[in-house]
Amino acid sequence: MSELAPMREQVYSDPRPKEYFDRFHERARTREPDWAYELVRIVTSLYSYSFLRARAIAVENVPGRGAVILAPNHFSFMDHFLMGSYIRRKVRFMAKSQLFKGPMQFIYTHGGVFPVRRGARDDDTFITARAILAREGAIAMYCEGGRSRTGKVAEQAKRGIGRLALETGVPVVPIAIHGSSRVRNWKRLQFPKITIHYGEPIRWEAIADPTREQQQAVADQILLEIRALYAGLEEHGRKGVLKRLREQRRAERAAPKGAAVA
Repeated sequence: MSELAPMREQVYSDPRPKEYFDRFHERARTREPDWAYELVRIVTSLYSYSFLRARAIAVENVPGRGAVILAPNHFSFMDHFLMGSYIRRKVRFMAKSQLFKGPMQFIYTHGGVFPVRRGARDDDTFITARAILAREGAIAMYCEGGRSRTGKVAEQAKRGIGRLALETGVPVVPIAIHGSSRVRNWKRLQFPKITIHYGEPIRWEAIADPTREQQQAVADQILLEIRALYAGLEEHGRKGVLKRLREQRRAERAAPKGAAVA
C-alpha cells in the first residue's frame, strides 16, 4: 500500500474580523447556488468518474427533497465534490474561513459555500445552516471537523453536527467515502478507487436548547454509523457491500409482511 502524500499544517485562526464574513453569510441565507455550482460539479464529476473510478452505493437513501444534513467522513479536499457528484440536488457546504480569499472566494460564494471560523464560537455558521435547512435545503457537515491526518476515520466526533441535528430535527444521512485519503497522491500519478456509501437517514426529535452532552451523544452516534459503513467497505470492498445489499433486499422482499429481516 502506498504512503499518503504529506498535507499542509492545519491553520485554525483567521485574523480577519467576524464582520468580514457577514456578506458571505447573507448571500448563503437568502440566495441559492448559481451557475458556478453546476460548472464545478461537471468538472469535478468528470474527474471523479474517470481518474478516481468513483462509484456510489445506496444514493437513494438521500431524500430527493426536503431539509437534510449529509454527514461524510473527511480525508480530502475532494470529499465535498465526491459526495455531491451523485446527488442531483444542490448541496451547501461549510468551508473554513481561510479559503475565502482570492479568485476562489468568487467560486465559493456563487457555489453556495459559507464560511466557518474555526477556533471561534461562530454562531453565524449555525444561523446560516438553520436558514438553509428552513428553506428545505441540503447541507454537508463533517463530524470530524477537519480532515483526518492519518487516513483513518476519527474516533471522536465534534459536537457541532449534533447541535444542528437536534436544533432542527431534520434527518441526517451518514456517508462513508472510501479511498479519498489517497486523492492527494495524484502528484505521484497514483489515483485511488473511490466508493461513496450513503447510509440510511437518522432523525432525532428537535430540542430548542440541547445540552452539550446531548449534542455530543448525537454527534458520536452519527460518527458511529459512518465508521460502520466505512468498516464494511474496508472488509468487503465495493463489490462485497453491493452483494450484501442485494441479498438483504431479496430477503426483505421474500419475507412475510411485517416480519423482521436479520
